[in-house]
Formats: sequence, C-alpha cells, structure tokens
Amino acid sequence: MSKLEDVARALVAPKKGILAADESGGTIEKRFKSIGVPSTEENRRDYREMLFRTPGAEEFISGVILYDETIRQKAADGTPLAKLLQDKGIIPGIKVDTGAKALAFSSKEKITEGLDGLRERLVEYRGLGAKFAKWRAVITIGDGIPTEYCLATNAHALARYAALCVEAGIVPIVEPEVLMDGPHSIERCYDVTERTLQLVFGELAAQRVPLEQILLKPNMVLSGTENPKQAGIREVAEATLRCFRRTVPAAVPGIVFLSGGQSDELATAHLSEMNKIGGGPWQLSFSYGRALQAPALKAWGGKAANVGAGQKAYYHRAKCNGAARSGSYTDAMERAA
Repeated sequence: MSKLEDVARALVAPKKGILAADESGGTIEKRFKSIGVPSTEENRRDYREMLFRTPGAEEFISGVILYDETIRQKAADGTPLAKLLQDKGIIPGIKVDTGAKALAFSSKEKITEGLDGLRERLVEYRGLGAKFAKWRAVITIGDGIPTEYCLATNAHALARYAALCVEAGIVPIVEPEVLMDGPHSIERCYDVTERTLQLVFGELAAQRVPLEQILLKPNMVLSGTENPKQAGIREVAEATLRCFRRTVPAAVPGIVFLSGGQSDELATAHLSEMNKIGGGPWQLSFSYGRALQAPALKAWGGKAANVGAGQKAYYHRAKCNGAARSGSYTDAMERAA
C-alpha cells in the first residue's frame, strides 16, 4: 500500500470523519456576523483554536481542512495550528482552489479556478504540514442547466488538480457538489449527480489519477430545497447509494459526504441510514463544515469564557457523526447533549 493510500484510509478510519474548517474570508465573515462577532484575524484564530483544542475530538475527527490563512496561523501560545492538530493525531489538510467564478458563455454556471501556480503552492503547503487537499466544483440545477459543457470543464479541472496533488505527495479530495438549491425533485438530483460523477471519473482515468489515493467528497441525492415534496431519510439514503454504486469505482477508499446546507441533525441521520443499509465497497464518512460547527459557533459567541461550551457543542456533533459512521446514530443521542 502506498503512503498516500495510507493517508486516504486513515482519513476514513472507522468512527471518524473530516472537519471542513476551510471557510473563505467572506463565508467566515457571514458566520461571525450571525453571532455579532467581527471577523478579525485574531477572532478567526481564537475560534479555530477552540475547535482544534477540543478534548477528545480526535476520537471522531481524522482530519481538518484548513484555509490558506489558517495553515499559516499560530495559536495564542505560539504553536502552529497545523501542529496542534498533528499533536492530537489529526491530519491537516488544505483547500487549494481559488473559488467558483462565472463560466464563459454560460451566465448561470460556474467553473472553479486555481490551477495556475498550483504545483508550486502544493509544495509550500506540504512544507506547512498539509497531507491532503480539497478542490470544490459547483454544479447548479436549473432551467436547462447544468450543461454538458459545465460538467465537462469542471470534471477536467478536478482531475488536473488531483493529478498535481498525487505528484506532490498529497491526497486529493475531489469535491463535485451538485447544489440542493432550487425546486427540483430528488429524481432530477439523482440524474445530475450520476452524470457529474460519470464525467469526473472518466477524467480521473484519462489523467492517470490512481483512485486508491483519492477521496470523493460529493453531495447526497436530495430533493431541492424549494420542492414541497421532501424525500424522507430512507429514500435519500437508498437513492444516494444506488447512484454511487453505479458511478464510483471500488478502488476509491472512501466517500466523505458534504452537508451542503442540510440541518446538523439531518446530515447526520442521512449518513447513518446509508451506513445502516451498507453494502458498498467504500467507507461512507463525512466532511462537514457548518453541520459540525454551527452549534459550537453559537455557544462560543466570541467570548473566551464560552470556550468550554463551544468545545462541548463541537464534541457532541463529532460524536453523533462518529456514530453515524456505523449506522448507530439515534435521536436519543441528540437529546443526551
């Protein structure tokens, strides 16, 4: 087994998943605004340090995706934040794309940028402690979209990114996200997700990316947020597994789902139901951002006196998602917080 495959498998170890703490400046500013806290570099550091120092989080968190600012920051005592994680046995990762921009000739669709200079940036990030990376493509469902052009260009970029990561000795997390925004049905989400994954894995093969050394970070197959008919937990789990069995090769060590705007509890319940059904060749895990952090952010509220409360809330969500990894999450676990 290669070193990169070892890292990929460690990230999807039983009971564990990934914390996505790679919010861009704009996103973290919005989240801080919701609790009335200014988004200063010091506040961002204090918040993330609170999460990273949470006692026992390493029982359920295998890795953390960092932002460019965060991987360079030091804790209040001078310890680099990446080292804080490593000392707890948690693997540091890094977001390397530079965001989704308007796709040429397609006003409603996006293409993710960041390939320019990526080879050099990966070398630097590896020196800063990153063992894995993430690149997110954004696919919107709407009238006449996504186009094949949008899907193909994003799949090509994802594969180019993944190839550069493997070359640099970094595990790539490949994230093609079909957004849940809109009135579409679960069936439409299924069709778009299936086609997206077909093209992504076609490009990964064409660009000689070894699938044993990557992780996939996809959306679940869900009803659109504006659709009055919302699919139930079992239906979502079955549709998602059916779609992935048709498209994701068995060589991929694990699928780390994004929460994509689902509520904290629903994201956990869907993952747990999938693991309860089981039967896939890959580990089914999580790579959640807001769905792991929202209660902790609220409990912290920007106050040093609330660090313990914030850590308790984060630990609870991590524990619930750890249980979802084996299909053993229950409503009673939520109430036991």
